[in-house]
Amino acid sequence: MFSLPLTARAELRPLEPWLAEEFLSHLDRAREHISPWVGSSFRATDLTGARALLQRYADKRAQDAGGIWGIWLEGTLVGGVLFVSFDTALGVCEAGCWLEPGAEGNGLITRAAERIIDWAVNERGIQRVEWRTNADNVRSINVAKRLGMTLDGTLRQAFLSGDRRVDLAVWSVLADEWRARGARAAADKAEIDELTAAFFRLFTNAGGARPDVGAIHRLFVPGGIIVRGGSQQEVYDLDSFVEPRQKLLASGELTEFSEEEIWERTEIFGDVAQRLGRYRKRGIHNGTPFTGAGTKSIHFLRTPEGWRMTALSWDDDR
Repeated sequence: MFSLPLTARAELRPLEPWLAEEFLSHLDRAREHISPWVGSSFRATDLTGARALLQRYADKRAQDAGGIWGIWLEGTLVGGVLFVSFDTALGVCEAGCWLEPGAEGNGLITRAAERIIDWAVNERGIQRVEWRTNADNVRSINVAKRLGMTLDGTLRQAFLSGDRRVDLAVWSVLADEWRARGARAAADKAEIDELTAAFFRLFTNAGGARPDVGAIHRLFVPGGIIVRGGSQQEVYDLDSFVEPRQKLLASGELTEFSEEEIWERTEIFGDVAQRLGRYRKRGIHNGTPFTGAGTKSIHFLRTPEGWRMTALSWDDDR
């Protein structure tokens, strides 16, 4: 089945009519939370209504006029993104979203919206992506801001919600703006890649290299921490982390040591970022060769001097 990873625990997949029962269960969990912000057509209360809603978007997709995709978190449908409208002749589409409260705070909507907007702009030639939302919907507006959108204006009392008229805020991003955002993200990613590689190089003494683990202070913000996972969990400041490793690498006890990243996933949100990676290591300890592997999680902050690490945690495979 087609799917796109959003995080290590979440994925984006087409939300099709045959999933109506799962979709209805999700709506039952989310109904009270999303009802103030979604239209009446998105408030299905029975299986027939849920199937009709999904069929309507399936028909739009078949006509190249819209589409809907679900977000699954650890195998459970928790929300989604959609194209309310999609017009390649005009080069304009409208994107939207919804999410049940238990899944908030994970950046899922922003990631999912990025995926479909990338496709619309870079593959379908859309020139303007709109994001129309109730002007009181702070969470939706924050997503628009994270997507680099601009507030075009507010349509006063544009639609009826319950027994009152509601203002509609219209946000948008243009194709050139979206591509420029992507270029900035690529530059940020390259800097974070090099910062991570520099961390691994700090501890390499293979091939006669002379490690300078004290240089770790150039990679971290002041007060950065490093955490060891597993059964013997430990929390270090930078000095307490590097001191024993400097001695180990310089004493001859550990030789030909190197560590390298073999897989990673990096997510950047404005001035903060996080990276999940797998690594492998090898060396000779007291004359005995060894190999190993594990997982690292690293958090980053953009500073006036560039990206810096704020915290790193690791867990060796057992």
